[in-house]
Amino acid sequence: MDALPATDRAVGIVGLGLVGSALAARLQAAGFTVHGFDLRPEARDALAAAGGRPADTLAALGAAVGTAVLAVFDTQDVLQVLEGTGDRLLGPGSTVRTVVDCSTGEPAALAALSARLAARGIGFVEAPLSGSSRQIAEGAATMLLGGDAATIAGCAPVFDAIAARRVHAGGAGMGARAKLATNLVIGLNRAALAEGFVFAEALGIAPAAFLELVLATPATSAAAEAKGAMMVSGDFAPQSRIRQHLKDVGLMLADAAAAGQRLPLSETHAALMRAAVAAGDGELDNAALLRQLRRERLADAPPLSMSSSEPKASDA
Repeated sequence: MDALPATDRAVGIVGLGLVGSALAARLQAAGFTVHGFDLRPEARDALAAAGGRPADTLAALGAAVGTAVLAVFDTQDVLQVLEGTGDRLLGPGSTVRTVVDCSTGEPAALAALSARLAARGIGFVEAPLSGSSRQIAEGAATMLLGGDAATIAGCAPVFDAIAARRVHAGGAGMGARAKLATNLVIGLNRAALAEGFVFAEALGIAPAAFLELVLATPATSAAAEAKGAMMVSGDFAPQSRIRQHLKDVGLMLADAAAAGQRLPLSETHAALMRAAVAAGDGELDNAALLRQLRRERLADAPPLSMSSSEPKASDA
């Protein structure tokens, strides 16, 4: 299987949303010529305005590059892009030698896809990124790699442009497993922070004051640093979306169930996100889970007080 030559400076991106546009900007800044495809004309126009080369079809993109980076919603989209009927990336005339999948996907399906592509002489690397689109754009995200070492080494020029921090989790399928496991912790950290905000508000602590408390105590976290100011300001312009993380948590729960493991905190988290999506917040940043918790505040609830089951000072 051929490695990516150092002189190959043309890279294709499929999916020009939050993540795809951040990837395009980083690759362009590193001197790559970025070709891109998205179903939305406005996304292709934005790439052109930024100096990229939009393709009108997947087939045209596949004929222009040796390495293709996928930044699509889920594994079904990956399969459709690569192996679907009609317009597809790897059709006749494709020059793609290596596919890099930056989506958060289904581990077993991606491992099977990797084997099918290897039989065609095409390398496949899972490269989901741990971090928001803003962190990706800043080069601050961590890339979680799944695939064989030789193919990963051949993609080093592309990966160097995207993320300095990289972890090779193992063979095909392990990148997705690593992303799901770490995303579980990240998502619950955000949810705990949002719950802390509403609890503090119920106690009469203003949001800005609560964030200051969190950041100054062991309660602090990367979630507080990344999302706390958004929860204070109420500006939930997306860097990552609730509906996207809900998809990821669905994968976590399915894989855990297959392994015989309950994830009770993630079950609650999923229920909160489903309610947020139903309320119309699915396209907002994950920090907007705060809005759902506020909606669930009990109407006419009495002031918080010590439960009768709690020991009182006089009981000591």
